[in-house]
This record gives sequence, C-alpha cells and structure tokens, in this order.
Amino acid sequence: MLTTTVCVALSAAGLAVALLTAYRKRFLAATRIAALALIPVGLAMAGLADLAGDVAAATADWAAGLVLKPSVWAGFAVLAVSAVLLVVTRIVGRRRGSSRAERRAASGGERRGAVAPGASTPSLGPGRPPGREEPSGKSGKSGKSGKRGGGDTGLEDFEDIEAILKKHGI
Repeated sequence: MLTTTVCVALSAAGLAVALLTAYRKRFLAATRIAALALIPVGLAMAGLADLAGDVAAATADWAAGLVLKPSVWAGFAVLAVSAVLLVVTRIVGRRRGSSRAERRAASGGERRGAVAPGASTPSLGPGRPPGREEPSGKSGKSGKSGKRGGGDTGLEDFEDIEAILKKHGI
C-alpha cells in the first residue's frame, strides 16, 4: 500500500512539472515529462513496483549470504582451482603437442602428406616409369617428344605460359 502511495505521489509531482513546462509553451518537453511521470503509477497498477521491491530484497539477501557464509567462499575457491587446472592443461597440451607430433612422424604413425619429410620439392603423385609415352592430347602442345623421364616436373605448363607472354610482348 505504501509503494502505491509513493508511486502516485511521484506521478502527481511529475505531471505538475509537465503542466508548468507546458505553460511556458514548451509542449514537446512537457509531453516527454508527462510520459515519464506516468511510469511510476503504471508500475504500481501493474504490480511491477512490488516485484521490483521483492527482487531488491532477494538480491540484498543473496549479497549478505555471499559475504558472510564460508561455504560460498569455498565454492568460489573450488571454481578458481578448476579454472586454473583447465588453463594449465591447455598450456601443457600445447607444449607437448609439437613433440608428440614429431614422435608420431618418426614412428611412421602419422599420415604422409604431400611433401615427404626429407624432400625438397612437393610430391605430385606416382610418376610414370621411364620410357612410357604421354597421353596423345599433351604431346603435340609444346612440340616436345612424347617420352619423359621419371616424373612430370610441371615445367611444360610454364613454358607454354612463357611463350604466350613473349608473343604479346610482355
């Protein structure tokens, strides 16, 4: 009951200020003040003012319990230990990760990538055995013979591109 009385009094005071503002011919400001003045009585009529009081009281009880109970502080200590353990395991895992990968590579347990560990150029897959002819579509392109050495080096494509660039004067 007291909350409703306070809210009505606040709204009445706000509406009085709005009337004085309107008397000075500042109607836009008076309308804003009137809108704000109606908020407390609206909250009281909807029951939200009592709810806000209950929330404030519950928050105060929680804060008092937080400060005064040792079990709450012990709970925060357990949470802190948990966070520290998670951070430490991440750091140790990152440091061990590189040595573990190196051990797997040395033992052959890791899948081979495109580049062999000691290779200077990337592997382009299995090469053709010496003396084997290239498919007919590629042999007439650059005027080279159809026979190749151990594997395709990829230089044939670059020679074609270089010839086109020279043709255009680039």
